[in-house]
Amino acid sequence: MASESSASPQQPPPPPPTTTVAQKPNTTKDRDFLQHLETYLAKRDGVDKLLKISRYTTKLILASSLLHSNPTLSHRLKSFDTNVGVSRKAFRLGKFVQDLNALRNSLHNYSSHSHCNSNSNSPNRDFILPLIAYGGEGLYYFVEQFVWLAKSGLIDSKHNRILQKISAWAEFVGYLGSVAMKLRDLRGIVEEEVCLKSSIEIAVMRGVGWKEEEGRLKKIKEKKLMKVLSIVQDFADGFMCVDDILEGNGPFSKPIFMASSGLLSALISTHKNWLSC
Repeated sequence: MASESSASPQQPPPPPPTTTVAQKPNTTKDRDFLQHLETYLAKRDGVDKLLKISRYTTKLILASSLLHSNPTLSHRLKSFDTNVGVSRKAFRLGKFVQDLNALRNSLHNYSSHSHCNSNSNSPNRDFILPLIAYGGEGLYYFVEQFVWLAKSGLIDSKHNRILQKISAWAEFVGYLGSVAMKLRDLRGIVEEEVCLKSSIEIAVMRGVGWKEEEGRLKKIKEKKLMKVLSIVQDFADGFMCVDDILEGNGPFSKPIFMASSGLLSALISTHKNWLSC
């Protein structure tokens, strides 16, 4: 029997699978404005800060001489100021819980750090500052709930004055701790920035790796700016807190100055919340 003169043809290899590159999601800068605004307004801090801007803008108008010739509008703005102030307190219901969580996490990190590094130069500071900052602010938000109930009529208004005094002192203590913590963080950011600038100079001389380092330096500068703004905000709020403690008889108790401090704080906080959502 003659052998087969031709073998069966081989099947060609299958084509390699096509790979699709996943598209990166849009960053915050590329996000649609209305979608970003919706996300911002879904947070109670976002609505609260818009109310704060409205209130202190109203206070600034009332403190100026713009409405002396229009007592009717002036009366309406005073009523608006009072009602917005009460409304803002409602947004603080349960807000003290976030300070409890922040304090718990800080103490947990302190405990872990102290076990891993017993030679730390500032163990007491790492424990005390968060306790003052988060403890004071948490107590402030907790008492503010009862201030709101008193202003709303559920609690006898005779307790309002003492509740507001406790609230103001707790807020003041919280700001002291917050400013101290942020100054410590700012010092660390500045030191990191100086070290990175030295690294960039060396990388430029060698001609390698300096572009990546410049990207890191840009992020550090942005972080430093936000930290500085946060400290400025705490000082602005602190002035108003001292004014509450002294019941309007302090050295800075000028209506225009107080209204400007409140508006500055509101704008900085709104900017931070907008970038974070």
